[in-house]
Formats: sequence, C-alpha cells, structure tokens
Amino acid sequence: MKPRKVWAVYFSGTGTTEKTVKTIAQAAAMRLNAPWEAVSFTLPEERKGELRFSIDDLVVLGVPVYAGRVPNVLLPFLTEKLLGGGALAVPVVLYGNRNYDDALMELRNILRDNHFAVVAAAAFVGEHSFSRTLGAGRPDTEDCTLMEGFGEAVARKVARLPFAPEEPVAVKGEEPIRPYYKPRDREGNFINILKVKPKTDPDKCNACGLCARLCPMGSIDLADPTQVNGICIKCCACVKGCPTGAKYYDDAGYLYHQHELEEMYARRAEVEMFL
Repeated sequence: MKPRKVWAVYFSGTGTTEKTVKTIAQAAAMRLNAPWEAVSFTLPEERKGELRFSIDDLVVLGVPVYAGRVPNVLLPFLTEKLLGGGALAVPVVLYGNRNYDDALMELRNILRDNHFAVVAAAAFVGEHSFSRTLGAGRPDTEDCTLMEGFGEAVARKVARLPFAPEEPVAVKGEEPIRPYYKPRDREGNFINILKVKPKTDPDKCNACGLCARLCPMGSIDLADPTQVNGICIKCCACVKGCPTGAKYYDDAGYLYHQHELEEMYARRAEVEMFL
C-alpha cells in the first residue's frame, strides 16, 4: 500500500506526546516519500469539529496515559468525532515511567471501532506530568532514535501490505479494559485527587494569561488566572508552562502520590513497540 499522506494527530498538554507523534510520522512519511501534516486536539476549540480520514491516509495518533488508561475527558472526541474511513492507523501512548497498563489496547480498540486499520502501535515514555524528576527530559535523544526507527519500520510494513488488514495489531493489555489506576496511602486507603486544582503564587504571577491559553480544558480564567473555574485533569500544562513558576499544587494527597511515584519508579522505563 502507498498512503498519499501521513498525519500526526495528538493531545499533548506539555509537548511530549506532540514530539513523539510528530517524530514517528515524519520518519514514516520520509520513508514513504509522502507529505505529512500535524493536527492537535489538545485545546477545547480543537475538539469541536470532526476529524475525517480516508483509505489514502496513514494516521499516527497519540495521547498521554492517565492512570493506566486513555484520559476519560478525551473519550467523547475520540469515539464520536474521529472518523477513520478505512485509513491505516498507528496508536501511540506516552506514559510517565509507571506503566501504560491498558491504555494502548484501549486506544487501539477505539481506532478499530472507528473504522481505522491498525497496523502498528507503541508505548513511549515522557516526563511525568506531576514531576520534573520522573522520566526527566524524556523523550530524549535515545527515545527519538527509537521513534525514527519505529516510523521507518511502520513505513516498511505498510509498503508491503497488499491491502488493509482486517485484524488490528496485537498489543499488551487486558480485555475487558481494567478500571483507572487509583493511588493509595500508606494505610491502603484510596487517594482521591480528582477535584484538586492548581494554586497561584501572587508574588510570582504577572497575569500574562499563558496558563489559561495552555489549559486543555479551558478551565483557567484568562482575566484572572488565579481562578480555575472548570475541571483540572492534572496535565500540568499550566505548571510547566508558566514562565515565572507561579502555578503549583499543594494538596497533601497529590503531593504524597507524586513523591510515591518518584520513589517507586525512579528508573529508565522501557519503550515498547508492536509491529
């Protein structure tokens, strides 16, 4: 098969998923001698319309892993507005050093059910949204080399295909898809951080509004960035994107979970690719 165009499609609060998906798509496009284009569905306005593809497309689609799953806030867009039209697809998830659990299988199944032919898949590693030390600096140079190699391998596989496969590529995970991972404290009690929102240091904030423009949920008030009026998914786009370091979390449960992750998963987590 010879796709006419390669697409890099992604949700990426802090840029790591974007970097991963673009690198893979560009490498595949170069190998196929095809043009490529990037499409984000990170911001609220980017999720309002449909994304339609056709049998002439190869789509590399990536999301971050949230608690071992595809972020639940993305499910309405992914299940209702992402239309495959017979396009070839490569689901990619980015996890923050702990585990990707069933996220890759879940994303693969969503694409399959949306009439994509899933020919390959991968789980890459990025710096954890909660932390600056867990997976720090990833994806790094070594990861990018793997991404490029994976993109080229995808292109070689696609070029050999006489037609789109009916069965999606096999990946790690369990079916039925397991519930979202829930952190526990030292006594074994669940830690609920769903309603936790970032705070603002008034001595550091200059009210530039960048955090509001970066928020994937559109939850931060542009006129008063200290106000988080909507839901917070803890992507930390505001925390890591603030040029003055004014955004932070101080919730005890959140900080306990962050420090626990940093202690338990201080390692170089592995990339996994499925062809």
